[in-house]
Amino acid sequence: MSEPQPEPQPESPSASASPSASASASGSPAAVGPAAVPKHQIRASHTDTTVTVYQAYSPRLGLPAARDGRFPPDWKRDRMTWVKPSFLWMMYRCGWAAKAGQETVLAVEITRTGFERALREACLSHYAPAVHADRAAWRRAMRTAPARVQWDPERDPHLNPLPYRSLQLGLSGPFSRAYADEWTVSIRDITPLAREIHGLLRAGDQDAARALLPRESPYPAGPLNHLGA
Repeated sequence: MSEPQPEPQPESPSASASPSASASASGSPAAVGPAAVPKHQIRASHTDTTVTVYQAYSPRLGLPAARDGRFPPDWKRDRMTWVKPSFLWMMYRCGWAAKAGQETVLAVEITRTGFERALREACLSHYAPAVHADRAAWRRAMRTAPARVQWDPERDPHLNPLPYRSLQLGLSGPFSRAYADEWTVSIRDITPLAREIHGLLRAGDQDAARALLPRESPYPAGPLNHLGA
């Protein structure tokens, strides 16, 4: 079963943010101490050819996927699946791998070619007057786009919302199938890492927890005006 659709979040900024976040990508900046982070920015672990996204599944699906490095046949390729390049947003969504049906956290490395194609052909999951000519145009885009984008508040290590947003990318139809069978390069079970970081945070060892967080940096996606970024 594919990851459930993310929970909509209001477009209202929080009061605090991490001063260490980068300010080098496009978008409207949110003031964050001495630096400024664009409100809509893709941050991810990436190489020259791949980008890592996260999903959480039940062990029935997650463990075989990690073992074999590909999604099993009973992974529903005809359903929309949501991927998240933010590790901490994934932890917020799955409750540090404690929520039912999300006990196995996967780091899925996919091709940048596939990821960027999905971004190019995606539409926003909500109507935005600054992006769409009118609601009818947005509805037409929603009916035909094989990918959707939702921007939700990024999270700090304690899963508190930050004033800038994190990408969630929904893939359906041909893109869901391509994600599972063509774009995926590797799949790793990072549940032990998630639990170790959570344990350190609960013990009050902030520095050790932060040292284990996956290193994420602004993704060079270029202008994404059709996605509000």
